[in-house]
Amino acid sequence: MGESWLGGLWVQTVLSGFLKLALASLLAGSLLSVFDITPRSVLDFFGLTAEELRDGVIAAFAWAAPRMLMGAVVILPLWFVTYLLMPPRS
Repeated sequence: MGESWLGGLWVQTVLSGFLKLALASLLAGSLLSVFDITPRSVLDFFGLTAEELRDGVIAAFAWAAPRMLMGAVVILPLWFVTYLLMPPRS
C-alpha cells in the first residue's frame, strides 16, 4: 500500500461522502417541494428575513472565529509536541 493508494482512498471516501450528501439533499428537497415547503415559507414561519438570517450568520462567525483561533493557539502546539513524542509506528 503506497502513499498514492492511501491518498486515492481518501479522495474516494470524500467524493463518496459528497455524493451521498448531494443525493440526500436532492431527496429531502424533492420531499419538501411535494408539501409546498419553500425556503421563504420556512423563514416566514420563524419570522425572519433573509437579511436577518445573513446578519445572524455573520454575527455567529464574528463571535466564533476569535475563540477558534485562540483555541488553535493552545491546541496545535500541544498536538505537535504529542505527535513528536509518540513512539514510531511499526
